Amino acid sequence: MDLNSTNASPVLTDPSPLNESRLGIHSSLFPYSQSGPSFSTSVLSIPRKKPPKLDDGRSNSWLEAMRSSSPPRKKILKEVNIDVSSDDADVAYLSWMIKYPSALNCFPQIMRQARNKQIVIFLDYDGTLSPIVDDPDRAFMSNEMRSAVSNVAKYFPTAIISGRSRDKVYELVGLPELYYAGSHGMDIMLPVENTLATDDANCIKATDQQGKEVNLFQPARKFLSMIDEVFRTLVEKTKDIKGAKVENHKFCTCVHYRNVDQKNWSVVGEYVVDVLKGYPRLRLTHGRKVLEVRPEIDWDKGKAVEFLLESLGTYVAPSYFHVEIDWTKEKQIRALAYQIHVLRGKYNGYGILVSTIPKESKACFSLKDTSQVKKFLESLAKTREVEEDTGERS
Repeated sequence: MDLNSTNASPVLTDPSPLNESRLGIHSSLFPYSQSGPSFSTSVLSIPRKKPPKLDDGRSNSWLEAMRSSSPPRKKILKEVNIDVSSDDADVAYLSWMIKYPSALNCFPQIMRQARNKQIVIFLDYDGTLSPIVDDPDRAFMSNEMRSAVSNVAKYFPTAIISGRSRDKVYELVGLPELYYAGSHGMDIMLPVENTLATDDANCIKATDQQGKEVNLFQPARKFLSMIDEVFRTLVEKTKDIKGAKVENHKFCTCVHYRNVDQKNWSVVGEYVVDVLKGYPRLRLTHGRKVLEVRPEIDWDKGKAVEFLLESLGTYVAPSYFHVEIDWTKEKQIRALAYQIHVLRGKYNGYGILVSTIPKESKACFSLKDTSQVKKFLESLAKTREVEEDTGERS
């Protein structure tokens, strides 16, 4: 499939606030008020200079955090006392699956528990629908995976929730029938028929490239100019660091150091920390060999999941699957805690970790890689197809 010609990202035009209150979303789901001065969007002239030297303790702390955000396979295995030979690693993975059983092996049990509930699917993109690669711009999902996602969306509401910008995820996935939440859930797009509307200034209407009206919920809209300012600053500061890549994900700025020589990781980290000194309303988090600068607001992927579930307005208790790669305890503790609250609370959700190696997680089940994710989605679609054909829909 030629993504450039057939799956172009929607171009949003003439956004306007939504004034009609048609959405029954709990007020507790909206972030706190973001009062404060407007942010400058002027182009900065930034002198190129070395960052101020951090004290040893602080420098070592950030460097260790960067190293631990994506440790090598051998290091992870050694930390749990596993021999790094392939045989031992395979045995360790099978032992680990006792605690995190395969969602494929447990599929009949999962579907029995979901009977008489509205199933909703939430998927991450990187590492779930596409493999993790050195160049984020080359993280393409296969046509087979795209077909599996499209088929499952025929039967169940399906959303992609990613740290990438919403436009970029839409471009990579290319399926207009899905729900999209980019920038870690801070930029949500729903079809207008879902009647997402509220007097909140963060809800707007927009038009995509095909002229179709959509609804957007953007709880960090007031931070757009600030994020763009930080993005341009970091592009300038890191341009001489070989392998460094800075991406503007609209509501967050990401600094990738996957292809940076490890001896320069501390320089990357110091640049980012130094820039953030001037932005107390932004915070720094870690991903897989990436530093992420985000607004300091009470919003994350977990709240995006609940927002989408509330907006669907189902009349039966939902049971949802959240399939993603980052269910580890070291990944955004606050966001993770909220996701678990939603998962094991009123929505009866199932967290599914995608991982090729044993790791501690808050997920209920596991899948080993993207090929197993595809099989899981295909099984969901096939089960519902059979139920509809036989009149036994759960």
